[in-house]
Amino acid sequence: MSDSNPAPSLYAAREPIFPRRVSGKFRNLKWYIMAVTLGIYYLTPWIRWDRGPSLPDQAVLLDLANRRFYFFWIEIWPHEFYFVAGLLIMAGLGLFLFTSALGRVWCGYACPQTVWTDLFILVERWIEGDRNARLRLHRQKKMDFRKARLRVTKWTAWFLIGLATGGAWVFYFADAPTLAYDLVTLNAHPIAYSTMLILTATTFLFGGFAREQICIYACPWPRIQAAMMDEDTLTVGYREWRGEPRGKLKKGQVAEGQGDCIDCMACVNVCPVGIDIRDGQQMECITCALCIDACDDVMAKIGKPRGLIDYMALSDETLERSGQPPKNVWKHILRPRTIMYTSMWSLVGVGLLFALFIRSDIELTVAPERNPTYVTLSDGSIRNTYDVRLRNKHGEDRVFKLSIKGDPAMRLQLEGTVYHSVNVPADTALLQRVYIVSAKGAPPSQASSTPVRIWVEDLINGERAHKDTSFNGKGN
Repeated sequence: MSDSNPAPSLYAAREPIFPRRVSGKFRNLKWYIMAVTLGIYYLTPWIRWDRGPSLPDQAVLLDLANRRFYFFWIEIWPHEFYFVAGLLIMAGLGLFLFTSALGRVWCGYACPQTVWTDLFILVERWIEGDRNARLRLHRQKKMDFRKARLRVTKWTAWFLIGLATGGAWVFYFADAPTLAYDLVTLNAHPIAYSTMLILTATTFLFGGFAREQICIYACPWPRIQAAMMDEDTLTVGYREWRGEPRGKLKKGQVAEGQGDCIDCMACVNVCPVGIDIRDGQQMECITCALCIDACDDVMAKIGKPRGLIDYMALSDETLERSGQPPKNVWKHILRPRTIMYTSMWSLVGVGLLFALFIRSDIELTVAPERNPTYVTLSDGSIRNTYDVRLRNKHGEDRVFKLSIKGDPAMRLQLEGTVYHSVNVPADTALLQRVYIVSAKGAPPSQASSTPVRIWVEDLINGERAHKDTSFNGKGN
């Protein structure tokens, strides 16, 4: 190709989207969800929960230093990570369930990118005005004092929101009041400052500038969600058999033979990702339903029935085109796919609750010494060594008594004490070396390995736990 005819560019510059303000039931629902989710995120680290004098009193705490996860009355230890894995599985199944029933409803209402973007747009609207005012400001080439003032004010507000977001995140990993004081007095750990800086920057960029690009290009969910949906999924759609052919409103009336859509572009102007829902189902649609509120408002003004744009299922198209009513909403929601997801979600939840309620407050693990597997003492008796880790999940110190069950010829010894009991501090795992000795002249058996069970008992409440192991060594 000659230089006079250069190849066309494959890159299209992003045109910023300035959604228009809209009111309605779906917009109000989004405000409520935003208030609840942001309230939970920002306020949860400050909730106190009394666990005793030796334990943290923060209700929700990821204590990485001590390898604990506290959630109100629940405490998760490192070896109980299956609880966290189970919650993640439930979250995934819940996402599949809601997508199968209502499309990308998670993306439209509760996704953090959506929530913070809504907050940033709200601040932008307060400072710069509604859609038309923001468009004029954006298209204004000259940077005068007014435009600079509005831009700096907006960016400062965005930065403060991002700073609060990063600050709230680090409070989940340490005592919030103490960390807040250390942050203000510049005595916090550098990791706390770097984490806040990274989250502040990402929140500022993603919520302020990237916005719909994160949903369209960076997020993998739009490309996965189609596998969770079918023709009975309720999602936002346009009833083109009712709206077409489009035409402008003339003298306050819809022309004869014209559809209900008056091509007012209200649905496009309020869309946070800038699509036209009248073009059919699109990957970019986050199912926020703001276009429903905008269209319903226009239909009410021109005296037409609401629902030109609505939550609808593709399977109802034939019925509606022929003038019949669509299927009941519950017939769309309660179908084999959603019932399967609900059953799987419930089974995992019941399993986690069952495991939570049956778990003991005392536990032990036993690790036999392998080098050597046994020692023959000077009197001819045989001794095995074990490292026993005792876990006390109570909020106060407890005295644990150890004993064994097996061959009567075996006896138990604890390193560092002549007693068979040991004090385990509150909420601590104590490593105790234990010896099992087979008396001289009374070998446990002629076999090279004999089963033995180590018991531990809480002397305060009588709770017991055990672990099976083996005694190695052949008698004379």
